[in-house]
Amino acid sequence: MELFRIQRTIPFMRNALVLNLVSFITFIAAVFFIATKGFHLSIEFTGGTVMEVHYQQPAQLEEVRSALGTLGYTDFQVQNFGTSQDVMIRLPVREGETSALQSESVMGALKAQHADIELRRVEFVGPQIGQELVHNGLMALLFVVIGIMLYLAIRFEWKFAVAGVLANLHDVVIILGFFAFFQWEFSLSVLAGVLAVLGYSVNESVVIMDRIRENFRKQRKASVVDVIDGAITQTISRTIITHGSTQMMVLAMLIFGGPTLHYFALALTIGIWFGIYSSVFVAAAIAMWLGVKREDLVKPVKKDDDPAAELAE
Repeated sequence: MELFRIQRTIPFMRNALVLNLVSFITFIAAVFFIATKGFHLSIEFTGGTVMEVHYQQPAQLEEVRSALGTLGYTDFQVQNFGTSQDVMIRLPVREGETSALQSESVMGALKAQHADIELRRVEFVGPQIGQELVHNGLMALLFVVIGIMLYLAIRFEWKFAVAGVLANLHDVVIILGFFAFFQWEFSLSVLAGVLAVLGYSVNESVVIMDRIRENFRKQRKASVVDVIDGAITQTISRTIITHGSTQMMVLAMLIFGGPTLHYFALALTIGIWFGIYSSVFVAAAIAMWLGVKREDLVKPVKKDDDPAAELAE
């Protein structure tokens, strides 16, 4: 399916050096912010107090958030738990306050709004659980990267595998750099968004790589640059349809999803746009500079197996 067809090949690789230099500078800046500023980790990673409260009628989450704001909390999570009447509240650790003191102050603020509210559970989630989540998240990211590299190496060629992994890591590090620079809350949902971007970005890279391989078979006399430019141009319509429809859905989550989905949708939005950029300019350019050629992707036909050669004899 195509929205439009471009008749003239766009010379994407003509500016590949300049664009990849910009990417490299952006990548280094992201690494710098990650190393110097770190992440604003949610209580899922740092530990904190977890409360479960029950309302006699469907809970208004915005009222709960407003009550917590009056107590001076800025980093917290409020979401329905099981039913619309049950609410789970996650609070960060406060120096000099125990979980019991936190729960008392929160219940006082909530009961000022609804006197019939009931506290069901209070517990402290220690930082040890947070460390375990960090370790599991990093291991998940490592296995995803290894799996992507093996997949691309088996399906295409090792040069494409290296190019694809570098491009995908480029996307991930830049997303993390945004969260470090702006000190946006980094939670498990954001980590899930980063892993989703990895898969989403590699899909776009695979589409372009597959078209490059196909063009190498069809355009035997074309140069490597012309083949890559042609492959990217031919997939533009598909890119616009796929990424445009995905971005509309993500924007809906970003605008209407509330605080629970806000940073998840924000990570996806950054990842979608940088995923397009890296698949077109970073992955293809790195493969070109690594010396990918027709012989790497298309097995030469042996003379004994060539029907035309047999007829000529």
